[in-house]
Amino acid sequence: MSNCIFFGDNLDVLPTLPARHYRLTYIDPPFNTGRQQRRKRLRTVRDESGDRSGFQGKRYRSEVLGERAFDDEFDEYLEFLRPRLEQARRVLTDDGSLFFHIDYREVHYCKMLLDKIFGRESFMNEIIWAYDYGGRSKSRWPAKHDNILWYAMDPKNFVFNYDAIDRIPYMAPGLVTPEKAARGKTPTDVWWLTIVSPTGREKTGYPTQKPLKLLERIIAVHSDEGDQVLDFFAGSGTTGVAAAALGRQFTLIDDNPEAIEVMQERLGCVPIAVNRAGTNP
Repeated sequence: MSNCIFFGDNLDVLPTLPARHYRLTYIDPPFNTGRQQRRKRLRTVRDESGDRSGFQGKRYRSEVLGERAFDDEFDEYLEFLRPRLEQARRVLTDDGSLFFHIDYREVHYCKMLLDKIFGRESFMNEIIWAYDYGGRSKSRWPAKHDNILWYAMDPKNFVFNYDAIDRIPYMAPGLVTPEKAARGKTPTDVWWLTIVSPTGREKTGYPTQKPLKLLERIIAVHSDEGDQVLDFFAGSGTTGVAAAALGRQFTLIDDNPEAIEVMQERLGCVPIAVNRAGTNP
C-alpha cells in the first residue's frame, strides 16, 4: 500500500484494505446540498484500444453498469455515509485520526453518526475553515466556512506534532513582544485560509478542489514521515499531493473518471481499477 490510486466505488475498495493500517484518514464527501445526487457505476474491461490506462499500464475501456440516484436528504445521506465510516474506523491504526470535512447543512447530523461509530469520547475538535470569497447574500449572513470534525481512535493516544504547526501573523502584533510578533502564533480551531484561486497555478479545474495548505496542515500535524494516509473521496487528489510532499504514503479512492484523470496527472500514478468483487478486472 504505497502511493496508490484506486478507481472504483469506495465501498467496494475499502473492505480490501488492511485493518489498522492508516495513521490518518481525511475525507471530503459530497455535501448534502438538497439536490438529487447521481453516481454512475462503472466497470473497466481489458481492451487494448480502450479509453484509459490501468494497472501496470494495461489498456481498459469503461462500461457504464447503471446509475444510482438519491435525493440529498439527510436520512439517506447518513445511510450512504454509515458503512463507509465504519470501514474508515476499521482501517485506522490504534493511534490514528479521522478528519471529516463537511459544511453547515449536515455537520450536526454527521457528528451524531460519527459519535456512534467512533464514540463520543473520541471527538477531539471541530475545526472551522473560514474563507472570504464569492457572492454576498442580502437576506441572511453569507455562509463562508466549512466544518472539519476530528476524531481520534484513542483520545489518550494520538499524533499531534505541535512543532509542525505552521505559524500565522498576530492580528494585533503591537500587543505582543517584537520576538513573538516575528515568530507568529499557532492557529486556533478557526483556520482562515483562502480557497483555491480560480486563476492560480494550483487550480486543476476540478470543482470541489481544496487548497493544498489545508491538507498540508492536517497531514503535518497528525501523521509522521513515512505514515500511511487515506482519502476515499479523493476528488482532485490534493490529499495525495500534500502527503507526498511531506514524505507520507497515500492511498486515494474515487469512482469519478474525471477525478482519476486529474489525480493521475498531478501524481503520476497509474490507477488501479477495482470491480464489484474488489479485484483488478
